[in-house]
Amino acid sequence: MAVTVEKTSFGSITIDGKTYEHDVLIRLSEEIKKRKKKLSKRLYGTSHVLSLDEAKHIYEKGCKVIIIGSGQHDSLRLSPEAEAYFKKKDCKVILQGTPTAIRTFNQTKGSKIGVFHVTC
Repeated sequence: MAVTVEKTSFGSITIDGKTYEHDVLIRLSEEIKKRKKKLSKRLYGTSHVLSLDEAKHIYEKGCKVIIIGSGQHDSLRLSPEAEAYFKKKDCKVILQGTPTAIRTFNQTKGSKIGVFHVTC
């Protein structure tokens, strides 16, 4: 049974009936983890730029697509290094505002990872 991202509002996201009040990472195994945004924040001073270190943490071998919810107001961006890393791994990245990204995540079949920023 596939994970279903039900809804999001500023500061929260509901997945399979459970509400999380932090950014989340949905692994290939469908395990839901807290996003390790410190990997980006320590380099850029903000979690609104996804760093190479965070990209390496997110990616898993066999992943074909990563859907990134960039926040309620579309604030999160990929660093050029993170973008190049995903391209080198032949992994498509879909970057959309979180409300749109949850629909995309739910409709996407196959080996996918989801990263959802729940504020900004």
